[in-house]
Amino acid sequence: MKKVFLSLLLVGTAFSFSSCIKDGICKDKTPSSEEGTILNYASTHGITATAHSSGIYYQIITQGTGPAPTASSLVKVNYKGRLMNDQIFDQTTTDPAGPYTLNSLIKGWQIGLPLINEGGKIRLIIPSSLGYGCKGYGPVPSNSVLYFEIDLVDVL
Repeated sequence: MKKVFLSLLLVGTAFSFSSCIKDGICKDKTPSSEEGTILNYASTHGITATAHSSGIYYQIITQGTGPAPTASSLVKVNYKGRLMNDQIFDQTTTDPAGPYTLNSLIKGWQIGLPLINEGGKIRLIIPSSLGYGCKGYGPVPSNSVLYFEIDLVDVL
């Protein structure tokens, strides 16, 4: 499962500004067009989310005490990724995933992970355009708003 997610995250950056094909033209949904879906998910799941100017919503569970990652940092994480229907599309099972260079991951992670420090835990609700866009990828369908619970295990 981690291998699937690794390929999703690495390729996700390339697809993050892709979009669905209509008449041969791909165009992403705007984060504001998915805000209702995000707010509904947060409300029904008891998530007290804060809006970020990018369009992601986040809830810091634990700030952590180590360094905060930068774009060039290597990170190791434990995570669980869900679709808005609560279907888990990927997760770590035993060992942390990584190390991954932060700027190689999906845009929503690039924005969200620097909000916490090593040892921290965050919940992210990511608009589709900051995830895998309209094309989707692997088990993630097109136009999927994504929910992640992420433990930032290591910042290298």
